[in-house]
Amino acid sequence: MRYRILTLNNISARGLERLPRERYEVAPDIDRPDAILVRSADMHKSAIPDTVRAVGRAGAGVNNIPVAEFSKRGIPVFNTPGANANAVKELVLTGLLLAARNVCPAWEFARSLGGDDHAIDEAVEQGKKKFVGFELPGRTLGVVGLGAVGVEVANAALSLGMKVVGYDPQITVQRAWQLSANVEQGLSLDDLFTRADVVTVHVPLNDATRGLVNEARLKLMKKAGVLLNFARAGIVDDAAVIAALDSGRLCSYVCDFPNTILKDHAKVVTLPHLGASTGEAEENCAVMVADQLRDLLENGNIKNSVNYPEAVLPRAPNTTRLAIANSNVPNMVGQISTCLATERINIAELLNKSRGEYAYTLVDAEGAIGDDLLRKIRAIEGILSARIV
Repeated sequence: MRYRILTLNNISARGLERLPRERYEVAPDIDRPDAILVRSADMHKSAIPDTVRAVGRAGAGVNNIPVAEFSKRGIPVFNTPGANANAVKELVLTGLLLAARNVCPAWEFARSLGGDDHAIDEAVEQGKKKFVGFELPGRTLGVVGLGAVGVEVANAALSLGMKVVGYDPQITVQRAWQLSANVEQGLSLDDLFTRADVVTVHVPLNDATRGLVNEARLKLMKKAGVLLNFARAGIVDDAAVIAALDSGRLCSYVCDFPNTILKDHAKVVTLPHLGASTGEAEENCAVMVADQLRDLLENGNIKNSVNYPEAVLPRAPNTTRLAIANSNVPNMVGQISTCLATERINIAELLNKSRGEYAYTLVDAEGAIGDDLLRKIRAIEGILSARIV
């Protein structure tokens, strides 16, 4: 079988190499694609063909993808958690150092100096006291969100001599194993803000996190604190940050999201969304998402989906694989099994996983599954998609 992949952005060649040309046609002008690869293109207003079985985002955030709509159609949406974590971590540390030593305003001051070298030397000696900063050892960094990036930032800050407080009530077992035992647990967000000299946020933007950094929480921080945001713009209330900077509660805000409110403020450093902008990160994301799409298309397996459960089942030899996405309701597996049994088809292996209101089932059947049987399975109430892999 030959698969057709539509690309909505330029995807690293290293990632596309993971899709063998003898089995995959990959282009930005594919019609009736089996899957879509995307980076930053906005898909909310795009018509999605009914042939699409999966969407792969070469990056972590999926705000540009109508995930809820795809979920209802039984289409897994993949992202690449951790693939760009090192790139983002390095930029967060850069932002921390820029703020600690007032590098950007000092640089602007130096660039503005005029006269001969003697005049510049005198101006430097008189002006440098305005840019006195602080050193990192002994300061406390509060890390909100301990996913792939947050864990790396927390561990790196420890190596710089900082104390670290982390908060993430949904931390996974995998990330907990990666997190240094020296990271202290924040009892709540308010507890973290109260203890921190510097706060950095690493959570997705959703209804629960929008405006997470607000006026009330900023008032809890130690005076002359630093705020870092390399996650998403809406997590931080910009007006509250400006007020905190003007009052002296914050001494610096460094973020990756310029806007008219922030970009010209003397105590704000805004960067043009550079968090994952390294060649290495783009390659890592492309490789990871291409592998995930390929495994879904060729084996029905799901890994790193934002809307469907992880479901990976080694293929039983000499079987036919059926991949089914459905609403998470009782007796779904029973109805699927009954359909197969009425055709005297035995089940060699079966995996059923659920996540919220959706579920996913892989069946390795001992025998061929014809079009009539597939139609019967698709006709079961609650089945969102079903295909032979």
